[in-house]
Amino acid sequence: MKRENRKVPAGGTVKIGKKQHEKPAKSLKTAKAAKPAQNRPRGEKQDKKTLKIRFLGGVGEIGKNMTALEYGKDIIIIDAGLTFPSENMPGVDLVIPDVAYLAQNKSKIRGIVITHGHEDHIGGLPYILQDISAPVFGTKLTLTLIENKLKERKINDAVLNCIKPNSVVKLGCFSVEFINVNHSIAGAVALSITTPVGVVFHSGDFKIDYTPVSGEVIDLTRISEIGKKGVLLLMAESTNVEREGFTMSESVVKETLEHVFSDNASRRLIIATFASNVHRLQQILDLAKKYKRKVAFSGRSMINIAEAAEKIGELKIPDNLIVDVEKTGSFKDGQIVIVSTGTQGEPMSALTRMASGEFNKVKIGNNDTVVISASVIPGNEKMIYGVINNLYRLGAEVIYESLEPIHVSGHALKGELRTLHALVKPKFFIPVHGEYRHLKKHAGLAEEMGMKPHNIVIAEIGDTVETDGKNIKLGEKFPAGSRFVDGVGIDGADSFVLRDRIHLSEDGLLVAVVAVEELSATLSSVEIVSKGLMMTENTVAEAKAALSNTLKQVDMRALRDETELSSIIRRSLRNYVFKATKKNPMIIPIVMVV
Repeated sequence: MKRENRKVPAGGTVKIGKKQHEKPAKSLKTAKAAKPAQNRPRGEKQDKKTLKIRFLGGVGEIGKNMTALEYGKDIIIIDAGLTFPSENMPGVDLVIPDVAYLAQNKSKIRGIVITHGHEDHIGGLPYILQDISAPVFGTKLTLTLIENKLKERKINDAVLNCIKPNSVVKLGCFSVEFINVNHSIAGAVALSITTPVGVVFHSGDFKIDYTPVSGEVIDLTRISEIGKKGVLLLMAESTNVEREGFTMSESVVKETLEHVFSDNASRRLIIATFASNVHRLQQILDLAKKYKRKVAFSGRSMINIAEAAEKIGELKIPDNLIVDVEKTGSFKDGQIVIVSTGTQGEPMSALTRMASGEFNKVKIGNNDTVVISASVIPGNEKMIYGVINNLYRLGAEVIYESLEPIHVSGHALKGELRTLHALVKPKFFIPVHGEYRHLKKHAGLAEEMGMKPHNIVIAEIGDTVETDGKNIKLGEKFPAGSRFVDGVGIDGADSFVLRDRIHLSEDGLLVAVVAVEELSATLSSVEIVSKGLMMTENTVAEAKAALSNTLKQVDMRALRDETELSSIIRRSLRNYVFKATKKNPMIIPIVMVV
């Protein structure tokens, strides 16, 4: 891949694509005087151009964020994320947006703008860039993380453009300004997008932190200036809309971590945190140096992000502080802190394997204090509490969010969302980044602040929202949904592979081996093998008997081929097994001619 030589400086502008901003439209009276309707040439279109906001992900769900803005012959894309599979997606590694519509219109795409480097905003990019080609714009850390992902997928021709907050990028008829915000990762930005019908403000993921441990305070001044000039549409994240108040500052976590280090002087510390939270990693490194501990990173993503962040100067690692996790046994417990992945109880993460005793590099014992510096993502409660229970069983002390203020959210609470709405003062509003209940609650918050209900649109994946600057409405549906990544393969939401896996996981597998004598064309033997299906020996014997009786009544010579015989076998077994077990297993007939 290649980075553009020209970085976009703060306050700078770069132009992409041939098309520039259209001239302001003439007044309606002037237009009519210039070309009366009755004299308009036959076939000339009279419909006014509208801005179309197409949702490919991130609405009605948390994750897989991706939105496209389309006007005339220009399209820009905001984010390209992924989500992780649910329990009803056996064997699936990742879920990414279906970009069939964008692939069909790839000649219109002027660029992809990324708000920050979390997986739910950049994780789908390596796969999506195989279908569409467009320059990518993001801050330094965001692009570094993207670069690593593209290398893994062996994508070498991507054009990455490094921007700074306050930079302005021209993409066809769109002008995109990047605005610094606070989040749980460095380099997060909001977007102010000037379109031919008005300004669209996209919050990205944000919170308002007046005392961040690193980086700048959110640029409320610039957001206010944009609001005063007039914002047509606000799209704002909705993750924490159900929680009142304001998000705690990251500096609160720093105080808690200080106590953890000071109160556990003779104990080994194991701290699990999100690998992408570079500010949190910096706090841990600084405290380790202060309390004369060596640091060992555990988990591939933790090591990769730490290396990437250090390379670009976002993470400052003191000399001689880092040791290999395999060498931690040669130090006293009070001289080591292990920084690990696994805050959500992910099955293959370092912390989960430590808790289950399957991590040969680190064995948990009575002199360990384990800190889980993250909140539990909804849906992961069972996994992470299972890890905590196992850690306690092994003798460790565990500190987590329920006990100490060891993590603060990177997402705005109600108080901060109200502040954003008050500063931006949009004419229209679309809540994004949340499940449907979050979007509904955020719409209610906007109404409480005086917005008229007909100026608020709740969208779902595949929806197009249209606005001409005066009105807003739901427009056409377009092809959208999910695609599944399984190893190196990618499949659509209607994947027969996934359907088969679900079928197997729910109802099991039944294999019927039928031998037919070639000369006499008579049944020789029947064997039945079941997997994942509760069948007693008697049930299996009865199924064999029922199938044998059915086949003895079949004139084998009259059958056209083995396919017809296989259909008879499936039908016979399906009827019997459903009556006996109330299950509908996948049935595989094997016909052998002997």
